[in-house]
Amino acid sequence: MIQCKNRFSRKILATALSAIVASGMTALPATSLADETSCSPFTPLIKGQEDLVYVWTLGVEGVGDGSDKLVTVDVNPKSRHYGKVIDSLSVGGRNEAHHVGLSDDRRFLWGGGLDSSHIFIFDIYSDPAKPKLVKIIKDFVEKSGGIVGPHTFYATPGRMIITGLSNNKDHGGTTAHVIYNNKGEHVKTVHIPTAELNGVKGDGYNYDVAINPKKNAMLSTSFTGWNNYMMDLGKMVKDPEAMKHFGNTSVMWDFKTMKPLKIFNTPGAPLEARWNWGKGQDFAVTTAALTSKVWVYMQDNKGEWQAHDVATIGNPADIPLPVDISMTADGKGMWINTFMDGSSRYWDFSDPLWPKEMFKKKIGSQVNMVSQSYDGKRVYYTSSLLGNWDKKGQDDEQFLKMYHWDGKDLKLGFEIDFYKEKLGRAHHMKFQARDMKSLKPLHAEAEGLDNLRVVLNAASAQ
Repeated sequence: MIQCKNRFSRKILATALSAIVASGMTALPATSLADETSCSPFTPLIKGQEDLVYVWTLGVEGVGDGSDKLVTVDVNPKSRHYGKVIDSLSVGGRNEAHHVGLSDDRRFLWGGGLDSSHIFIFDIYSDPAKPKLVKIIKDFVEKSGGIVGPHTFYATPGRMIITGLSNNKDHGGTTAHVIYNNKGEHVKTVHIPTAELNGVKGDGYNYDVAINPKKNAMLSTSFTGWNNYMMDLGKMVKDPEAMKHFGNTSVMWDFKTMKPLKIFNTPGAPLEARWNWGKGQDFAVTTAALTSKVWVYMQDNKGEWQAHDVATIGNPADIPLPVDISMTADGKGMWINTFMDGSSRYWDFSDPLWPKEMFKKKIGSQVNMVSQSYDGKRVYYTSSLLGNWDKKGQDDEQFLKMYHWDGKDLKLGFEIDFYKEKLGRAHHMKFQARDMKSLKPLHAEAEGLDNLRVVLNAASAQ
């Protein structure tokens, strides 16, 4: 276990997290069909060799121009620029750059600033190797009715679902989903439930969404508000009041109507939401950052969604802090990154109610996001969690790393030191192909297309 140099002790963090919970809270497969599964099922997917990786990067004062930027990396091994940065587009200023999301035609990339609440829309189709910033939305808070911190950008037909993390009244965690059209115009705001539903009281918190069109189901998760995510991590965990303000619920929605169907108690900030896209039973997965729990969502024999606490990641007393996850497209495996020990873990999900950790490798002093190529043979990692939550000193490594995965081990392909290149903190990433003519959305291969078209038509009409 690495030494934590974030100006707080593991003992303090463990004590704080315990208070949250108490208050309510063999050989691996040689190949697997993988990522792009974190993308919306309505977005065309890259099934061959990805050509480019875009990295949404937090600016750091005194590092390069100090601004947030979209960094483009050439990742095609046939290219003479393989493993190199080929473009860097600054957006001006520091906004707490966080997540990006592809539009439903994969021609545009939307990125948000958790602090400024600005949204940046990039054209990644006209010249994929050199994105263009074509629109900045600066009135998100006003148009959304006071929502702050645009986080996830999840495409649906003609629309973009944007999850907000906070609000402008108290900068706490009560917030909403905000729907925009592809022109960058606000359509409607859908608040996260705070009333009781199915015997569970909603807390109004939000983080990520994922949609299963076949089931007309959308899962949303929860995190914390601006007051916490913009605070120094060491200071926050020593503040008993701050540690009370994390989401402890997740919500299953009717995607077509955007109405909540059921609220689940999932203590400890359940973060990324992922659906199984393989054949067989439909299920979704999330991991709780503060409790190290793995949650699986399945329908019972009556068709009602149930949440199952199926596993624990590492030793919770060590506070591994699970962050990003990546479900393989066959639904039989999942990568789980743990920020504090800088490790990536491969889990066997052949039986989703009894998953098992099969492999673990340290990627760096810290690691956050993970994305796989569709064939599962390449796994990409970035390092930054939040500007004020990243480690300090020598442990503040900032990188993009690509590993080759053979089902047994990760072998480093290339790495880029984002500090050495004066690019800032590397956070979220998305793939792109130079030629998108052959790409198709995941849902185009799904079962039950007739029912799916009904859902899509209804959703796009809203």
